[in-house]
Amino acid sequence: MLLALPPVALQAQSKTTYDRAILGGTVMDPATGLNAVRNLGIQAGRIAAVTTDAIRGRDTIAARGLVVAPGFIDVHAHGQTAETYRFQALDGVTSSFELELGTADVAAWYAARAAGQRINYGVSIGHIKVRMAALRDSGMVMPVGPGAYQVATAADVGEITRRLQAGLDAGAVSVGAGFTYTPAATHDELLAVFRVAARSKAPVHVHIRNGEAGLTEALDLARASGAPLHVVHINSAGNAATPAMLAMITEARRTGMDVSTEAYPYTAGMTEIQSATVQDLYRTATDSTLAEIEWPRTGERMNRERFMKYSAVGGPVVLYRNTEPMVTAAIASPLAMIGSDAYWQDGTGHPRTTGTFSRVLGRYAREQHALSLMEALRKMTFMPAQRLEARVPAMRRKGRLAPGADADITIFDPATVRDQSTYREPTLPPVGIAYVLVNGVPVVARGQAVEGVTPGRAIRAPHGRQ
Repeated sequence: MLLALPPVALQAQSKTTYDRAILGGTVMDPATGLNAVRNLGIQAGRIAAVTTDAIRGRDTIAARGLVVAPGFIDVHAHGQTAETYRFQALDGVTSSFELELGTADVAAWYAARAAGQRINYGVSIGHIKVRMAALRDSGMVMPVGPGAYQVATAADVGEITRRLQAGLDAGAVSVGAGFTYTPAATHDELLAVFRVAARSKAPVHVHIRNGEAGLTEALDLARASGAPLHVVHINSAGNAATPAMLAMITEARRTGMDVSTEAYPYTAGMTEIQSATVQDLYRTATDSTLAEIEWPRTGERMNRERFMKYSAVGGPVVLYRNTEPMVTAAIASPLAMIGSDAYWQDGTGHPRTTGTFSRVLGRYAREQHALSLMEALRKMTFMPAQRLEARVPAMRRKGRLAPGADADITIFDPATVRDQSTYREPTLPPVGIAYVLVNGVPVVARGQAVEGVTPGRAIRAPHGRQ
């Protein structure tokens, strides 16, 4: 529930000079269904007024002809650096979460960002990363040795679950997992992971094994443990089976299971070539199948010789494995929130890092009419806030435009907003995102990044040392 302003403050709105006023925009708030011209007053980093009355601010943003929406919440973003936060802000993102891969040390992860960031940030305690640490895997990003391919002993599983619980106690937003990256993890180990999550009522954000069998496995683990389940990038996990898998989630929810999912608006994914998910799928593949893989730094498609060469070097690859109808089915589904799966490594990355949210607004909502603008915004704001707020009470003030909500706000032109980034030029920013405010402070103004501002705050679950 939002923290409401005192009645006297509400009655005195017309006499107040706010820190910042946003005037004349079409306010679209998926939480309440409001879709009307309003003025917003911002005070001390929170929304203080949403009104038809004339208001004043020490700073004013003229928003006539623009949509004023809650700031976009990205529940699945790798990278989590100052560079990627800048990319995401230009795409309207105000809160970015690394909830699939996560971290093995939650306290250290937050401490590394405590000096100030452009947008809000949060992390999971990640089974992948914890397994790498417990089994002493040498991989830099993904496991490449024991973390992927060694069966954990009972003592190892005990150490893994201890570290997971410690991460949750330190305020991790959720538990992260990636079954395709840890193929040696047994059913008993994965069930132990889910049981740790269930004790803290933490959702498990899982990269499942591909297809309906992979989803069945994850649903069975959630059902047996009682842990909430979030299936990451359903379109990437499902490919041609995406509609059937969405139907499976619908049925699971009908029976009372706490299951959610997300999608990103691209037909190609990206991951590390040395990861188990790539090596297990492609190391014995034919040249025609290997051609699904692109080395993004040169644009080369793989054959056997190139695959062996770049597997020895390591680095990110683009995987062309999906189709536009399957992407559209996921994006349009009322089940799926939007998560970018942003990926950026040493100057190489996927265009979803810079263009996911503007692409949904421009391509899928405006041009294709696959979903309404309000529904698109709901998937970017209110849905992710609701997914996380049971464990992270701070999320009850995000994804909404109402008095008491955090002033995380994205203002865009619905007639022009669109992505520009491509696989060859992944850093190109979108157009049509006019202003982005994080805790009331502009980080994007007139379509340009505002430099030198760091209003972003850590988002984490209640923990022992706050």
